[in-house]
Amino acid sequence: MTERVLDTTTVNLSLQNATSTPDNLQIAAYLAQPQNPGTYPGIVILQEIFGVNDHIRDVTERIAKLGYVAIAPALFQRQAPGYKAGYTPEDVETGRGYAMQTKASELLSDIQLAINYLKSLPKVKSSAFGCIGFCFGGHVAYLAATLPDIQATASFYGAGITTRTPGGGEPTITRTQEITGTIYTFFGREDASIPQEQVNQIEAELEKYNISHRVFRYDGSDHGFFCDRRASYNPKAAFDAWEQVQQLFASVLAV
Repeated sequence: MTERVLDTTTVNLSLQNATSTPDNLQIAAYLAQPQNPGTYPGIVILQEIFGVNDHIRDVTERIAKLGYVAIAPALFQRQAPGYKAGYTPEDVETGRGYAMQTKASELLSDIQLAINYLKSLPKVKSSAFGCIGFCFGGHVAYLAATLPDIQATASFYGAGITTRTPGGGEPTITRTQEITGTIYTFFGREDASIPQEQVNQIEAELEKYNISHRVFRYDGSDHGFFCDRRASYNPKAAFDAWEQVQQLFASVLAV
């Protein structure tokens, strides 16, 4: 697949017409799109607990180079505008704190806002959207898969899918039947935060409701195995997972 030259920028998505939000609240988002003429599917990238940092921007650009218009909304905009961090124990503690303050309804609203923004761009196909998320964003991606616009979802090591949902309420897994597109999930077998029993439960629920899916389990891989900036990075697993993501988006979104 041809790698494309990109235009990148940060945009602000207005929530002025949303209910129960401050009139001046805007969601910052990192946008990357091919310079080449044409129209492309849209992909929403969902951050780890470390914000829209260099890794998430890099993933956004990697996806755009494949022939997509990619956008990474700041999921902690309400809690910490402009937040981005590294991977120290202190960063982990801070990021987890912000994640605990999020609500599923607001996250879904922000993702839909990003999709609606993509729909307004001349280079975006009006009916071809996917998402990909990592860590906290992997859980949020499972939620986002319930949005009618999302046709293809890649969820990387989303902890807590079987046990909770952002902001409280029934666990996110209980919404599995609302997924209408295809979802691929990626887990490391050495990830202590996501026991294999939970992975099996996710797979069983996807099968129960006949959701188009694949579940990938990587031997010798821990949480965060896809991120080359983390000590847990596993090049072999990351390479295979990236190949699977490309296959998913290309086949479902018809690039």
